[in-house]
Amino acid sequence: MPGLTVTNPLTGAPLYSLDEPGPEALAQIWAQARQAQAQMPALRERVAAVTRLQHLITERQEAIVDRIVAETGKSRFDALSSEIFGSLDACEYLARQAPKQLADEKVHTPLALLGKKSRLWHEPLGTVLVIAPWNYPFYQLLVPALSAFLAGNAVLLKPSELTPLKGLLEELLRAAGFPAQALQLVYGGKATGQALVEAGPDLIFFTGSVASGQKIMQAAAHKLTPVILELGGKDPMLVFEDVNLERTVNGALWGGLTTAGQSCTSVERLYVHQNIYAAFVDLLQAKMQQLRSVATHGEPAEIGNMTAPFQLQTIESQLAEAVQAGARILCGGAREPGSLYFPPTLVVDVTHSMALMREETFGPVLAVMPFADEAEAIALANDSSYGLSASVWSADLQRAERVARQLRVGNVSINNVMLTEANPALPFGGRKASGFGSYKGPRPLESFCSRKAVLIDSQSGKIEANWYPYTTARYQLFSQLVQSLFSARHSLLKMLRTGLRLESQAQKEKF
Repeated sequence: MPGLTVTNPLTGAPLYSLDEPGPEALAQIWAQARQAQAQMPALRERVAAVTRLQHLITERQEAIVDRIVAETGKSRFDALSSEIFGSLDACEYLARQAPKQLADEKVHTPLALLGKKSRLWHEPLGTVLVIAPWNYPFYQLLVPALSAFLAGNAVLLKPSELTPLKGLLEELLRAAGFPAQALQLVYGGKATGQALVEAGPDLIFFTGSVASGQKIMQAAAHKLTPVILELGGKDPMLVFEDVNLERTVNGALWGGLTTAGQSCTSVERLYVHQNIYAAFVDLLQAKMQQLRSVATHGEPAEIGNMTAPFQLQTIESQLAEAVQAGARILCGGAREPGSLYFPPTLVVDVTHSMALMREETFGPVLAVMPFADEAEAIALANDSSYGLSASVWSADLQRAERVARQLRVGNVSINNVMLTEANPALPFGGRKASGFGSYKGPRPLESFCSRKAVLIDSQSGKIEANWYPYTTARYQLFSQLVQSLFSARHSLLKMLRTGLRLESQAQKEKF
C-alpha cells in the first residue's frame, strides 16, 4: 500500500514515511496480542513496569520533547507541560491506584441472603484498541494505554498518521521492561484504523473528531464492541463582573491559545459580563498582540504552528463567514500564504448564528460575546451541541458553583481553565456530541475492566426458600417476609422469625 509521509509543521521538511500494514501483518498483530494477554504478568510486575517507564520518561524528557515538537509544531513549553508532565503524573497515579482498585471487593449482602457473601472481581477485558489524536500524540496515546495494560489487557495503539512519533514509544516500553507484545504500536492511516476497529477488539478507546467517532461507533455496532469516545468540544468560559481582570484575561489567553488552540478543551467561546466587557476585550487584545510565535522568534515562544493543514481551512472558513455576517477581527485573522502558522486571533460582535460560535474551530481563535446576567450566561453556554468542558469565573464562589451545576458539560473549572484535566483523580469525559464514557478519576482502571459479580454460599443440603416446589404455605410465609422487610411497618425481628419459619418449611417440602 502507498506510504504516508510525516512532516515537520515548523519547517515543512519531511521526516519519514509510514507504510500501511496489510491483512497478514494485522492478523499477526492480533495473534500476538491475544498471546500476550494470556501470558500477562502479575499486577505487581505491571505496576513496576509503569514505574520504570515513569523514571525513564523523566530521564529522557528533552529528547521526547524534541520528537513531539518536530511532529506537532507546538512550543517546547506546551510539549513539556501538557504531554510530559501530564503523562508522568498519570503514571505515578495509575501505578499507585491499580493495586487498590483491582483487589477483590466485598459488597453488601441483604438480610434476606443472610449467611452468603457478595464479591466483585475486576478482570481484564482482553485486547483494547486505543486510537489517539494528532494534537497530543504522547499523552493521549500513553495514558489510556497504560490504564488498559495495568487492568491486565493487551493493548493495540494506533497513533495518528500525522504525528505517529514512530519508534519512540516502542523504545521506551522496551527499555522499561514491558512484556513483549503487550502493547503494540500499529502505524497507518484511516484504512488501518478501520481494519483494527472491524476486527472486533474487546474495547475501543477513541479520541478525535465527532465525525470520526460516529464512523467508529457505527462500525463497532456490527460486533457490539463497546466504545469510549472522547470527542470534540466548543468550550465556554463565563466571566462575571467581580473577577480580577488581570488574572482572568491571562487565563482566557492561555486557555484559548495553548497548543495553538488545538485542544478539545480549549476556550472557544468567551462570554464576559457587559459591565466589564470593553475593559476585558481591550486588555485581552493588548496581551494577545504580545505573544510570540515559535516560527518567527524561535524558542522560548508561546504559539507554535498548526499541525494539520486541513484544520487551517476550517479556521479560515469560519472567520470569513463570521466577518461577512458582521463580526470584527481585532487582531490576527490571516496567515502568510503557505504558512502553517496562524496568528492568535480575537473576534468580537459574534452571534450564535455563526459557525464560529457553533462548530469546533480547533485553532488559536477567541470569540467574545457580552452577557447581561447569570441566566443569559448559562443559556449561552448551554446553547451548543457539545458538552465537554467549561470554566466559570467569579469572586462569588456560591454563584460560580451555582452556575457550574447548571452547565451541561462533563468537566468544569472554577476560577481556572482546563484544570480538571490536570488532576488524574478526576474522571474525564463529555456529554452530548462530545462523546460518552470516561477514564482516569478515583477508579481509573474501571473503564478497562470487566466487573464480575460473585455470590458465595456454603455447600450443604439446605433447600432455598424460593426453589421448587411452590406451595400455599410457603407462598404465605414469603408474602409475610416481603411485608416485614419492605412495608412502612417493617420489622427486623418479624423478618427474622418469618425467615426462619420459611426456611424450615422449605426443608420439609423437598421434591
